[in-house]
Amino acid sequence: MALEGQGREQKSLRLVHGDSQDWSQLAKHCVAFANALGGVILIGIEDGCDQPPEGQKIPDGLLDKIRRRVSEITVGLSLTAEVITAKNEAKYISLEIPRSNGLASTTRGECFVRIGDTSRPLKGDEIQRISDERSNVPWERKTNLQIDRSSADSEKVNALVEMLRGSELVKPLVKIKTVDELLDHYRLAEGNFLTNLGLLCVGSSSDRGKLGTAPIIQVIKFDEFEQKINKFCWDDHTLSPIELIPAIWEEVPDFSEYYEVPKKITRQQIPAFEEVVVRELLANAFVHRPYSQKGDILIEIHPKFLRITNPGQLPPGVTPENALHKSVRRNDDFARLFHDLNLIEREGSGLDRIYEILLSKGRAVPEIIEDADSVTVVIHRQILKPEVIDMMALVNSRFKFTLRERIALGFLGQNNGLSTHDLCHKLALKSVNDLQPWLRGISKSGLVRKVGNTRATKYFVDWERIKILNSGSPQAAPEKIEAHRLAELIVTDVEKHPYSPIREIHSRLGENIPRNRIKRGLSGLIKSGMLVSEGVKRGVRYRVP
Repeated sequence: MALEGQGREQKSLRLVHGDSQDWSQLAKHCVAFANALGGVILIGIEDGCDQPPEGQKIPDGLLDKIRRRVSEITVGLSLTAEVITAKNEAKYISLEIPRSNGLASTTRGECFVRIGDTSRPLKGDEIQRISDERSNVPWERKTNLQIDRSSADSEKVNALVEMLRGSELVKPLVKIKTVDELLDHYRLAEGNFLTNLGLLCVGSSSDRGKLGTAPIIQVIKFDEFEQKINKFCWDDHTLSPIELIPAIWEEVPDFSEYYEVPKKITRQQIPAFEEVVVRELLANAFVHRPYSQKGDILIEIHPKFLRITNPGQLPPGVTPENALHKSVRRNDDFARLFHDLNLIEREGSGLDRIYEILLSKGRAVPEIIEDADSVTVVIHRQILKPEVIDMMALVNSRFKFTLRERIALGFLGQNNGLSTHDLCHKLALKSVNDLQPWLRGISKSGLVRKVGNTRATKYFVDWERIKILNSGSPQAAPEKIEAHRLAELIVTDVEKHPYSPIREIHSRLGENIPRNRIKRGLSGLIKSGMLVSEGVKRGVRYRVP
């Protein structure tokens, strides 16, 4: 059972029953969840516990009392309440608070928002921002310009329909819809009129301009002296956001530049900017900006970094510190359309994918900066450690690691070891206990080793292990490696690490190779005279004669 966080709060039963009742505290958390992403409050489970105290019961009528009191002391939220029986047969109350359509507050006029595991007060400008974003009808679905659906640009409509029908992410039952049905399905039209989202994606350039907040893109290039030397601008609303992404990538010459990085006796070309990263950032800039706020999307190309600035702040509940783990779809219909077109990750911000790509190319992770009215993402061009590129290519060809594990491996590869504290900081994790999903697979593979215990634990990449794997066939998976090749790897390992026990050899070669295969390989090598064993039972050590 997960503990407190962005979508969960735990409170003692004393909060709503007994002499220490505090309804204002309950109202605070309910309002905070409603103004963020929604959440659940578990009443009857103490902080830090995963179940209620044994024998705990819920007094008769308390559930109705909670519903009544919360409705009396809050405005703009709803909730559902139920009594749940835990594994230990004790009872507790679950309050589920959905994300509110408007701004929620207490009857005292206090507004809160949930960020991480904290319910904090909203400031004046934040109150206005949430109020603007939480209208009863989302901006995407509004038809206040009253522009007839027949005014849609037929070329854009046909191109969009073709993309949707060709997408693997669109369900077959959706693909067979007529053109008008597809426009309705993706909220591009409502009744006789195009919605704001429809105007953005399939409207004419003049109608798109009438929106007032349709994206305008500026790309400015600077030299090493911070002087402007080139500029590109898309400000005539001719292209829809769907068309702008490939246009910007293809028309800005800097995006086609490459570096040459040494690779043994040859050189390999590394793009100055990763296409997937730039496209993902542009798509997120379109999808996640507040369209109630005007402002251009500014792309600045500097010799050492790329900076993309988007109008509006991060959605409530998302901060630069937790952006890797939190995802809020500010414009749900826009996100659904871009997901089905395979332009963004629907369930995530895409930031984790950006992390993985940049780390695999030996680069630093993106820097996120939130100002009063904008969000900036900085992508650094410098390759910090070229050997990480080869390491990640090897890993991708031989192992089936999760995205999280590849991100953690990239961080470790760029650094000469990281303590648990430092690794948690880089991954924006609150607790060392949260590290396990990020390290499980790469630790078992033998690519990552650790020294020390508890707080002194340090993780590092075993570069010797990487060299051993690189000496073999890049197409052979470790668990399917042929016997003669495994024998070669064992001899190479023992040469470099004489007097090693089988457990250390197994760890370096990879724990995904069955131990009995390592044991059979050692026995065969001893019989052939290529290795010598010393000691008995658990004390056996191996060396080259």
